[in-house]
Amino acid sequence: MTARILVVDDIPANVKLLEARLTAEYFDVVTATNGFDALELCRTDKIDVVLLDVMMPGMDGFEVCQRLKADPLTAHIPVVMVTALDQVSDRIRGLDAGADDFLTKPADPIALMTRVKSLIRLKALTDELRLRAATTRHIGMDALLTRVASHSDVPPLVLLIDEKPSSYTQLMRVLDETCAADLSVEPQAGLFQAAEKPYECIIVSAGFAEFDPLRLCAQLRSLDRTRNIPIILIADGPDDGRIVRALELGVNDFLTRPVDRQELVARLRTQVMRKRYNDELRTNVTQTIVMAVTDPLTGLHNRRYLDTHLATLLDRAQNRNRPLSLLITDLDRFKSVNDRFGHDGGDDVLREFARRLRKNVRGIDLACRYGGEEFVVVMPDTDRHVAQTVAERIRGEVADRAFRVGRAGTPLDVTVSVGVAQMAAGDNLQDLLKRADIALFDAKAAGRNRVVADAA
Repeated sequence: MTARILVVDDIPANVKLLEARLTAEYFDVVTATNGFDALELCRTDKIDVVLLDVMMPGMDGFEVCQRLKADPLTAHIPVVMVTALDQVSDRIRGLDAGADDFLTKPADPIALMTRVKSLIRLKALTDELRLRAATTRHIGMDALLTRVASHSDVPPLVLLIDEKPSSYTQLMRVLDETCAADLSVEPQAGLFQAAEKPYECIIVSAGFAEFDPLRLCAQLRSLDRTRNIPIILIADGPDDGRIVRALELGVNDFLTRPVDRQELVARLRTQVMRKRYNDELRTNVTQTIVMAVTDPLTGLHNRRYLDTHLATLLDRAQNRNRPLSLLITDLDRFKSVNDRFGHDGGDDVLREFARRLRKNVRGIDLACRYGGEEFVVVMPDTDRHVAQTVAERIRGEVADRAFRVGRAGTPLDVTVSVGVAQMAAGDNLQDLLKRADIALFDAKAAGRNRVVADAA
């Protein structure tokens, strides 16, 4: 696992020690001796995790962390505070500043490396989502990439899986004050429950009498519906050997008993904020993909999608020796619509035509806006004669009922010409489109408002 780690400490011996340990694990290590240099490196270099000392002159680690999390360019970088401070209040202050974890010096080498590797995995996921989003900056995604995750007024939905009444009574009391919490006292029931509701964090107790909590964590990570939900493990104590293994399995964070209320709330808040940020990235990437292959005016697929998907449909039809037909439609004298009613009126006609087109084709047919007033319908498992019948039905649907244009709903008679072609042996995408286009030209030349099928 390669990553670039920034070590920030004003004591050279501490820097050398951490640098040696990280280098031995094949990490690329960058160092800084003060907060100002650390902030600059995070802005200008590709930093995956920051190991940050607290007690530094000029600007302490708490302020450095706050500034990192407040800057949209660096807010997604995980921060681990490594310090000699060992009070619960210090740990909570670090978590409130935005740190992902707070380790006390001297940090156990195995625990430190496991935590670093865990955070690197989380950072890699966020980086991948940001990279996908960055490819679509031209449609406004840059606003998302430069936004800092903020506290939402909507309380998170959290699931606690714990079988001990003495434990879950106290934990549920804290959770009920800050979020919408559900309880499952049986591990396998909790697994199914986690997959059924949109939880934003799952808290798993390590204190099951007859069930391995790490098996439950592994199962949660293996299911599609729970794979991206943060998991916090409640360990029996700081020496619980399951903590390191849990982080290796993909558990996001842990607390040890006795659980401090403020620390639980702070760690929960950190996990929920990170999940909401990643969820928003995923949603916007999905929407962007849809926008990339959809015509925004009509809601049909666009030519980009047709060029890609038609080739697949052709290969499938040829491999299975099944028929495939294609229609190209063109609205007759469409320029006169724009001249009379303006482009808004033309858009009304295009939207209504797309609606009628969609109404008269099957769910398995591919209807696309080819460009301007031209539309294409690809019909798998359909020969030329059936396709010609469907084309005639579409033509009649357009010609028999006037379109309503503009705010006044002015009635307008519209007609459409259609060219039909059936896939022939050895056809590629261009061959099929060309023959349908020639048939469309013949329909136009023959007087418009008619269907012509290719004779090949």
